Amino acid sequence: MTTAMDDPVDLPLPPDWPKPAPRCGVCGALARQRAEASAVGDYSKVSDCNVEIPQHSSPHRQRQS
Repeated sequence: MTTAMDDPVDLPLPPDWPKPAPRCGVCGALARQRAEASAVGDYSKVSDCNVEIPQHSSPHRQRQS
């Protein structure tokens, strides 16, 4: 019986964190939560904040008609 290893997996670097919109209270609060979560190693919360920052309903967000 012969075994062979698969080729190594090449994982790309994760994308940069989304930037909060200037003067948006929701974005600012999410950015603070993200920083606090990162400081204690809660990367699940970091990921949640990274998803919420660009997707929350706010006047600075372009709405599709």
